[in-house]
Amino acid sequence: MNMAGKSIALFCLFAFYTRNAAGDDYLRMGTNTNTAEATQFLREYDREASGMCYRVTMSQWKFVTNITEYNRRRMLEELALSTKFEKLSWRKAAAYDASRLPDPQGRKQLIRIVQASRASLSDDKFAEIQQIITEMKEVYNSAKICPFGQKPYDPHVSRTTPQPTESPEAKAYQHNQPIQNSQLHQDITDYPNYCDMQLDPEISRILAHSRIENELLYVWKSFRDKTGPKLKNKFMRYVQLANEAAVNTGYRDAGDQMRAAYDDTSFRESVEEIYNQVAPLYKQLFTYVRRRLILRYGEASVRPDGPIPAHLLGNMWAQNWKSIMDLVMPFPQSPNLDVTSEMLRQGFTPLRMFQMAEEFYVSLGLRPVPPEFWRGSMLARPAQRSVQCTASAWDFCNRIDYRIKQCTEVTMQDLISTHHEMAHIQYYLQYADQPQLFRDGANPAFHEAVANAATLSVYNIPHLQRLGLYQNKSHDPYEVSMNFLMSMALEKVAYLPFAFMVDQWRWSIFEDGVHNMNARWWQMKLRYQGVTPPIGRTEADFDPGSKYHIISDQEYIKYFLATILEFQIFEQLCIAAGYTGHLHECDVYRSRDAGRVLSEIMQPGASMSASDIIRSMTRGKTNRISPESLVKYFRPLELWLRVQNRDEQVIGWNSNFHDVALFAPQRALSNTNCFSFLMLLTSFVIVNSM
Repeated sequence: MNMAGKSIALFCLFAFYTRNAAGDDYLRMGTNTNTAEATQFLREYDREASGMCYRVTMSQWKFVTNITEYNRRRMLEELALSTKFEKLSWRKAAAYDASRLPDPQGRKQLIRIVQASRASLSDDKFAEIQQIITEMKEVYNSAKICPFGQKPYDPHVSRTTPQPTESPEAKAYQHNQPIQNSQLHQDITDYPNYCDMQLDPEISRILAHSRIENELLYVWKSFRDKTGPKLKNKFMRYVQLANEAAVNTGYRDAGDQMRAAYDDTSFRESVEEIYNQVAPLYKQLFTYVRRRLILRYGEASVRPDGPIPAHLLGNMWAQNWKSIMDLVMPFPQSPNLDVTSEMLRQGFTPLRMFQMAEEFYVSLGLRPVPPEFWRGSMLARPAQRSVQCTASAWDFCNRIDYRIKQCTEVTMQDLISTHHEMAHIQYYLQYADQPQLFRDGANPAFHEAVANAATLSVYNIPHLQRLGLYQNKSHDPYEVSMNFLMSMALEKVAYLPFAFMVDQWRWSIFEDGVHNMNARWWQMKLRYQGVTPPIGRTEADFDPGSKYHIISDQEYIKYFLATILEFQIFEQLCIAAGYTGHLHECDVYRSRDAGRVLSEIMQPGASMSASDIIRSMTRGKTNRISPESLVKYFRPLELWLRVQNRDEQVIGWNSNFHDVALFAPQRALSNTNCFSFLMLLTSFVIVNSM
């Protein structure tokens, strides 16, 4: 993409940030050196941005808790005003030379206004990229498929009349027949009022609970058919506009702009190093899971030394394997940790679950939630109105109003979710006195990391015993502990390579262009996850479009770092609480010392750098995110896995011609490109064998 002309024009107008050849920090912004004027702008921005944030957040809250066309229109109106405010604020902030400000906090605020925005685009293009993102979300959210093995609905036939034929695709899956290419591309979901299975809950439930391979394959492919092909061209235009905005703003590309939030000039090398440290643990887990999947599906489906087909891991993106716990539980005769039945026996309600979560944080010396929380939150599914139920915590930007939206059910999973969301509320409360621009985590990973670190103390056997929710009188504690750690590993460890590779792929698209996007996606999934598509994929499929965070313009590397950081924070809380046992059994409940450490992490918000907060948290031992605590947490399980895998020929996976042929462009398999193909194949073997 040639955007040099537009870049030069904006550089002349704003003299905005650039990097030197050595990749040092940003050098300068605009040419306005009036520091008093810049300081006054920041004061006005803080007041106006807080007001705008309140209006937008309130309109969004009203819509998601009462989905009506009227509320949707009001929300879009507020979002349009917010867009204008963002554009105007960016222009003002970009005109100042931040290096002249004597206050380092003022310099940091000016930088935050400018660095993540795409307001450097022309008004038309700025509106266009936002419209594209909105359209991609709508395509994704409206994706529906037919039930597996059912006959398509014919609108000209009565609903009570038997349908004459099954669709070719459903019939082929049902009878385990090979599906021809012409059948693969037949769209069987164009029948109204019948094919209405959405990702949540129907498709996700099938992937989690079905053990019929044909059914898993059917829903896996059908959802991708309804997303990727419709999104590919929109995404390609989005990449072009995002890159143009980044270059206009002084970055190399949009990936470079995303990474700037981490304030680390060697960020890519840093995250690669972290991944390499956790990869051995992942490969031990992978090898054990593969063996158990072979016992269930056979070597015809899963090769003993190869990667795992993506549809067998209990999740649409093979990112969380917890749903296949029944297939891989270390000790099936001992229970998995689930206190749902005891919660029901004791008469738990959603309100009681939130009161319990609040008491957990108050016991650490943190703040109780304000009365507005209890008045405004939606803690259970309301009757007689449509709502969006995904659990989320809300900051209304006025230092008073904080809420949670969650259709809570009395289950252990929702008890953990309740503590997680309440941790976000605590974060909001702790940094409430900061300026609006600093009411956020120290970097994009911190909010999730803090919330998950707190729940690690809740979701463990000792804590649930203290609450009177779990009693283990008849089972071997070691077996129960291994089952618990396996469940946690399927959720946390299995997630790491996926969370790592999503933005590796996205950055490669921003850097190298939009050719072979699908092949590169599967190349990275094979390299990092050891996962292959269950059937052949082409560039027409655009499988990255099946992941919401990609098409909704949300960065993903923060989830990788948050998963690493949560264990690092958790260990520091346990050290402060004086705990010395196995890390997975630590409970910091009622420890004021642990609460002080947590408060020290949260109070600065984004006013302190992540490295300074980590240095303070670890009492000077390190200033970097480290996976050592995660490895320590899972060490008992890793030792057990090594014993289970002692007879395996390959710890990890080897790739062969057929694995790569599932997604590689056809020309890569031709004789003229044979050498390149073999080099690609060899790289997988070297990287993933041990």
